Formats: sequence, structure tokens, C-alpha cells
Amino acid sequence: MSETDNRKVVIELRNVKREFRVGSEVVKALRGVSFKIYEGEFVTIMGTSGSGKSTLLNQLGCLDTPTSGEYILDGVPVRKMRRSERAILRNRKIGFIFQNYNLLAKTTAVENVELPLMYNKNYSARQRRQAAIEALQAVGLGDRLDHKSNQMSGGQMQRVAIARALVNNPAVVLADEATGNLDTRTSFEILCLFQDLHRQGRTIIFVTHNPEIAQYSSRNITLTDGMIREDVENHNILNAAEALARLPKNDDD
Repeated sequence: MSETDNRKVVIELRNVKREFRVGSEVVKALRGVSFKIYEGEFVTIMGTSGSGKSTLLNQLGCLDTPTSGEYILDGVPVRKMRRSERAILRNRKIGFIFQNYNLLAKTTAVENVELPLMYNKNYSARQRRQAAIEALQAVGLGDRLDHKSNQMSGGQMQRVAIARALVNNPAVVLADEATGNLDTRTSFEILCLFQDLHRQGRTIIFVTHNPEIAQYSSRNITLTDGMIREDVENHNILNAAEALARLPKNDDD
């Protein structure tokens, strides 16, 4: 890890534990998770059902706080923050991408992408729209600005979701099974986009149950029973564009 020691730490977990009380039982979802994620890394977090993956995702996304331990996001300690403070931090520092896209159905692509900026007083209405247009152009949807969700394919909707995640220039992009609802070819198209973002220096955390995704990222963290089973760097990152070129084209391409 010597080559990353001088890089900026974007995320740090220190012995994070999360326990839930279910009746008289105490469920230990996270059992002392510690790691650092550096600026510019593309990290996959993997684990089967019950591994603590979803609980960890909620911690990283500032949707929940640890029972004990510390979570530091871009230099800001999170655990003792009030919910309203976490919401502001989340909006400023994290770009979310979901499996189900989470787009507003009757709203255009550019309006969907503008949404995170609605809570940022530093942007005027004109600036919001311009930032949204630029984000959509960056993901190859400059010709779909006024299209609504029912006028777009799954891959296009996921590109809108990625543009929405990027529009605030977040410290980290947090993707939750971002290719889970897509066919194989479209999944690789989205993986190409993530690899492009990685090359541009974006910090990406991709939470997934699909081990194939790990081959295209720079590091993989695997959870088992609320603990880290493995944390390894990938020194042989596969090229998603090359894999895509070998796949047959979709009928609607």
C-alpha cells in the first residue's frame, strides 16, 4: 500500500460496529470493520446475503450511524452528527447510484439530474440547469435532455442516475448494485463508464454480490458475517471496453 500512503483519505472506518435489537436478541450486523479508501480508488464491496453489506452501505452513505467506532467522510467525523447534519453532508459529499435508478417518472432527464442541486444554495436556477446538462453530456446523453423515464432504455436511465450522482462533484460515488437490473451488454456499457470515471480520478465504491465486477475495479473488499474476510488490490484490472467489444449487439442497438 506504499504507493497510496501519500494519497488523500476520502473514507476511513475505525472499528465500526452496528448492532440491532430484535426482541430480546441483539443482532451484530457489523463486528468491527476498519479500512481506508483513498481518493481515486475504484473499490468493490462484496458479500452474500447476511454478510453485513447492506448495513455497511448505510454507514458509508450516512443513512445510519455506528453503534460504536468511527466513520470519517472526507475529513468529517459522522457518528455523532444529528440526522439533519448528516443529510447535508450526504448531499454535498456523496453521489448515489441505485439498482432501480430512483428517477422521477414524469420528470425529464435534466430535471432529474438537477435534483441534488435544489438543496444547494450556491446554485442559481440557471447554474443548476447548466450543471445538469454538462453532467448528462459527460455520460453520453446530451441528446436526451428532455426525455422522460418512459422514453428511455434501462441503460439510458442508469446513465441519468450516474449524471445525477456526479452533478454535485461529490467526494465519493456510491453505487448499489448499479448493473443489477441490466442485461449483459448494457451492464458492460455502464462498467465502461465507471472505468472512465475511475481514470478521471473519481473515487468509486461499488457494492455488489456479483464477483465478476471485482475484476474491473482496483480493489475488492469482501465481507462475511459482519467482518472483513478479504481486502485486496487488483493488479490486473480487466478492460470493460474490450469485454464489451466481444459481446453480441442488442437487437435495438
